[in-house]
Amino acid sequence: MRVDMRRSRERMVREQIEARGVRDPRVLAAMRRVPRHLFVDEALHGQAYADHPVPIGFGQTISQPYIVALMTWYLELEPGMSVLEIGTGSGYQAAVLDEMGARVWTVERIPELYDAARVRLSRLGHAGVRCKLDDGTLGWPEAGPFDRILVTAGGPDVPLPLLAQLADPGILLIPVGGSRRDQQLVMVRRQGGELLRENKGGVVFVDLVGRHGW
Repeated sequence: MRVDMRRSRERMVREQIEARGVRDPRVLAAMRRVPRHLFVDEALHGQAYADHPVPIGFGQTISQPYIVALMTWYLELEPGMSVLEIGTGSGYQAAVLDEMGARVWTVERIPELYDAARVRLSRLGHAGVRCKLDDGTLGWPEAGPFDRILVTAGGPDVPLPLLAQLADPGILLIPVGGSRRDQQLVMVRRQGGELLRENKGGVVFVDLVGRHGW
């Protein structure tokens, strides 16, 4: 029996995201529009809208739908804002950000994932997303500063190069902790030259690998 992906996507938004308190209509609309199943292998299409991460190869995952929506909501995005994403992975998070009208720069360190995501994003109508193969902990200095920075892997602390590339005002989100079992989602808000740090709760992400990560 063929699975109705549109219906699965609607159920994902209603039961996994709205039910847990994410009510921003722009975030919900973007999550409804982006075909999540096209960001994973065809053999895993049936798992794409389930309430858990899905493997994409090379020890990486596409994050749980609720976490994607929650982190997008925390960014407080407005159309036209510049967003730096560290950890392109499948390209799904970048597509959601692009769908919301952000100008997206995304960095991936694994060549195979970078190549696949770049092709996928272009094919699915997100050709405006700028992709780079590099050490994400170094950011993308020549394109900064960025209104928002989103890190989709967990590191020991906030990489200093990313802080240097955060605009004022600006918001940076990153999982921080000593291991995947001990991570907290940290929001750093730059306002009037000051950096305000807030803990947004426990999360589980793959390791942030690079000069300023693990």
